[in-house]
Amino acid sequence: MRRTILAACLAAAALAAATALAADLSGLRGPTPIGETKDSAQIAREVNDDVRRARNYPEQPPVIPHSIRGYEVSLNANRCLACHSRRSTEMSQAPMISITHFMDRDDQILATVSARRYFCTQCHVPQHEAAPPVSNEFVDIDSLIDNQRRELGSAGTGTRR
Repeated sequence: MRRTILAACLAAAALAAATALAADLSGLRGPTPIGETKDSAQIAREVNDDVRRARNYPEQPPVIPHSIRGYEVSLNANRCLACHSRRSTEMSQAPMISITHFMDRDDQILATVSARRYFCTQCHVPQHEAAPPVSNEFVDIDSLIDNQRRELGSAGTGTRR
């Protein structure tokens, strides 16, 4: 009997919480009803300043700091390699692609770019001057570590591992 009452109370609380959350969510469509078509927003301008951006977590692929409009990346050609290949970096002054791009699935180093890393935009993306469509409270790992150290330091109980 107690389990049934507890389960009913938990279900009621979960339903109330879900209803409260749903009331605040308007989604990316805004107030436009599902059956109606909404005009698309204009595509934001690409960032084209060649400034390297900070990475927010380990192993994050770097973003592309320039326009890639018109670049061909296909089975027969890869425009990115014209600047970022080992042979081209001295002349272009672009950063060379990572050594991981020359590894096969068995971690053997190849003489050329691995087929699994050939299509750059699978991982690397250009940036646009756009506001986030939804709120974001992401905190990068360095900030988390710094905040934790400050909290532990102010408490006086922190020990370093």
